[in-house]
Amino acid sequence: MATLSVDAAVLPVSIDDVHAAHRRIRDSIVRTPMLVSRTLSQMTGAKVYLKFENLQFTAAYKERGALNTLLQLSDAARAKGVIAASAGNHAQGVAYHANRLGIPATIVMPRTTPTVKVVQTEGHGATVVLEGETFDAAYAHARVLEAERGFTFVHPFDDPRVIAGQGTVALEMFEDVPELDTLLTPIGGGGLISGMATVARAQPHDVEVIGVQAELFPSMYNRIRGTHLPCAGDTLAEGIAVKEPGGITAAMVAALVDDIVLVAERNLEEAVSLLLQIEKTVVEGAGAAGLAALLAYPERFAGRCVGIVLCGGNIDTRLLANVLLRDLARSGRLARLRIRLQDQPGALYHVARIFDAQRVNIIEVYHQRIFTSLPAKGLITDIECEARDRDHLSRLIAALREGGYETSLVEQA
Repeated sequence: MATLSVDAAVLPVSIDDVHAAHRRIRDSIVRTPMLVSRTLSQMTGAKVYLKFENLQFTAAYKERGALNTLLQLSDAARAKGVIAASAGNHAQGVAYHANRLGIPATIVMPRTTPTVKVVQTEGHGATVVLEGETFDAAYAHARVLEAERGFTFVHPFDDPRVIAGQGTVALEMFEDVPELDTLLTPIGGGGLISGMATVARAQPHDVEVIGVQAELFPSMYNRIRGTHLPCAGDTLAEGIAVKEPGGITAAMVAALVDDIVLVAERNLEEAVSLLLQIEKTVVEGAGAAGLAALLAYPERFAGRCVGIVLCGGNIDTRLLANVLLRDLARSGRLARLRIRLQDQPGALYHVARIFDAQRVNIIEVYHQRIFTSLPAKGLITDIECEARDRDHLSRLIAALREGGYETSLVEQA
């Protein structure tokens, strides 16, 4: 996909710009660790390195581009203040560093933004305006306020200063692991991958740069490939749910990025869950997109030395709990069984004895006598239970059926 013969001079961001950005911001951001994951490497057949940008103070890489932009504002622009539109992480990056630098900040966020991101943005001293249901609606309102009040707009991705700042992630990755030959990078508007690809093309060896988008929001994929896949839906990766990528970033992606892959919501959920279970680190859906692609296409990256950015960790705790429980259900460790019983004393007791014999823990029991098509003397009971794995669950179901009980697994969507 990438036109690698493109003259670097025609692109708005150079490797020198990224180095300058790093010198400008490095003392005010966290030098996040870059660690190999032995378990994920064994699972996927690639050598997997994780860049823990979720350990930034605001829990996302967005601080880098925001700070690089703020530090280049004139005194007059600083005095009037800045405005940004963001689903959350860019908002926090702008708010935190603007407050630290004494610059008034207004952030316009979609009404659908997770509460944790709204609260944290306000906690950094910004004025938050909730407007619209999507990023695009919030963006349009922010541009109106910019014109009305004389603010300086800090774009979340389509600005060379922002792109250069985001590229500093890759500078640190290659400093820590020079042998990286593949980057798997989430794409929303394209700022992160544009900066990282700029750095990758400056390496002395070939580096494959692969962008990752959620299947529900393939905006950059459409722009580059000329497709017309729909961009809509309730994605776990709301941080990269952008309907229209940037003009600057689209040009840079076309020139510098090798390919873009799409990942399903189930891949994103699995990646979020695995990172918590294996690496003991919390990431949001967008932050897990790189790993989701590796899990979805393991044969493509087998034998490669892969760098993945965990670009954000701001996930609503209730949503995280839901993702983890859904993953347990898919793995067979949590299940709901529907069992047909006779409505008579001891029926549930005899069923419970089978659970005990199989050493499966009962969590909840739901009896249904009224809203069922069974005869009046019959009932349905749903039992939520906890097994070791899917094989253990299968043995329980087999034992129940051998005991004469009509048993079915209530499948998860």
